[in-house]
Amino acid sequence: MRTVGHRRERPIGRLPSGVQLAEGARFNDELRRLPTGDTTYIPKGIYRFTTHEEANRQQETCLAQGMARTALARAREQNDRRNQ
Repeated sequence: MRTVGHRRERPIGRLPSGVQLAEGARFNDELRRLPTGDTTYIPKGIYRFTTHEEANRQQETCLAQGMARTALARAREQNDRRNQ
């Protein structure tokens, strides 16, 4: 087995530290930015494909377009926050 990277366990203490609180808040913000379970980027409908390659191509296209839309929306949100 190969280990890539490492994670240090944070000690549990009686008094919380501000550094850990800020780290937890950043972690929570990143979790909220993840797509929800119902985001597949594939429009609803019934699709019939003659080959698996055709189905994979359609799935990849929808995924790429959906990711691009999400990235654009996030960039706009970030830009709006900067301009406020």
